[in-house]
Amino acid sequence: MFFALLFIAAYRLPGGVAATVGAVQPLLIAVIASGWIGEKLTPAKLTAGIAGLIGVAMLVLQSQARLDLIGVIAALGGAIAMACGVVLTKKWGRPDTLLATTSWQLVAGGLFLTPIAFLVEGPPPALTLPNIAGYLYLGVIGTALAYTLWFRGIHLLPASTTAILGLLSPLVATLAGWTLLSQALTPVN
Repeated sequence: MFFALLFIAAYRLPGGVAATVGAVQPLLIAVIASGWIGEKLTPAKLTAGIAGLIGVAMLVLQSQARLDLIGVIAALGGAIAMACGVVLTKKWGRPDTLLATTSWQLVAGGLFLTPIAFLVEGPPPALTLPNIAGYLYLGVIGTALAYTLWFRGIHLLPASTTAILGLLSPLVATLAGWTLLSQALTPVN
């Protein structure tokens, strides 16, 4: 559910709006974790979550950004789905075979979304060598390695602490755009 909603939000919203809506995730995790697994909901966690949300908005939200109701609902739904997944992963404990468990989750999600993708998008275009290389990179580095490290972190840290790490994504994207693509940082966009 998370990936499907994430891509709907990315398609329908400017990146800054999607990132800002998604930045509510640490607050969601802190609240859900307090109810589902008994993690203490402290003023410091709430303040950090609110500061992170404001920081992401200041970093990536632009004045000409447009809102799309379906996109905002998808972004919020994706944040809720990921927040629930993080807390449930913490609650249920670490499986013996982390990579296999992560793989099966992603395969199940892919199998669920494949018929929907065919109905909405039609068959995929012909695969080229760059397509295959990109797919392998996303599959091995962006998924297998990233999710193995992510789930390991969930088990080693409190759920609300891992949620704050998600706020680094817009920061890294902004810094990469600034350093690698010579994008300008201005006080008001």
